[in-house]
Amino acid sequence: MQESFPHRPFFQMTDICKAYWMGDEWQPVLRNVCLSIEQGEFISVLGPSGSGKSTLMNITGCLDTPTSGEYILHGRRIEDLDPNDLAGIRNREIGFVFQSFQLLARQNALANVELPLVYAGLSRSKRRARAEEMLVRVGLEDRMHHYPNQLSGGQQQRVAIARALATHPTILLADEPTGALDQATGRQVLGLFQDLNAEGHTIIMITHNIEIAKKASRIVHILDGVLEEGMVENA
Repeated sequence: MQESFPHRPFFQMTDICKAYWMGDEWQPVLRNVCLSIEQGEFISVLGPSGSGKSTLMNITGCLDTPTSGEYILHGRRIEDLDPNDLAGIRNREIGFVFQSFQLLARQNALANVELPLVYAGLSRSKRRARAEEMLVRVGLEDRMHHYPNQLSGGQQQRVAIARALATHPTILLADEPTGALDQATGRQVLGLFQDLNAEGHTIIMITHNIEIAKKASRIVHILDGVLEEGMVENA
């Protein structure tokens, strides 16, 4: 008889704690966070300023490490990895989308999307083909050679999303992705995230806005470093 093993999500945090030494004492920021995510989910992490959501995002994106607890991504214990391994995880597994776009001003859209592929070691021809494919995917086929100052805020964010997708990451991690956009443009960007999720992309979105959070299929709330589940239907 074949032995069965319990299913394990490809993303799992168990009892994650994070504390910083401030003055003469440890200040806790995350308190025993437990979170499991299935591949292909679209999840929002909702919380006010100072709730711990940015710290959770940094640990999720392997930009920081927990004080204690276990974080498993694709079967690897993240806390066991050295800085070089973490850099590789960030490049291969995590696609980052930031509120402020973080595009290189002196590079056009195509070159900005190519950047993570340089670190991934792809040849110039493969980088160019992949970057063109991603820019077409986000609807910017006619803006590939434009520089950031020639693009609207929504177009810049689409370039950032294309760059995040370029390495075919395991997770698309978006930090307040509509925070610098007007409402109409923000809705377009959120619609793009929903389209990408429908195609199978796993998305974790950090936000303080409940209406934006509702665009995901699942919400977790964070307050004072404590994470709680909360389910909503798509809005």
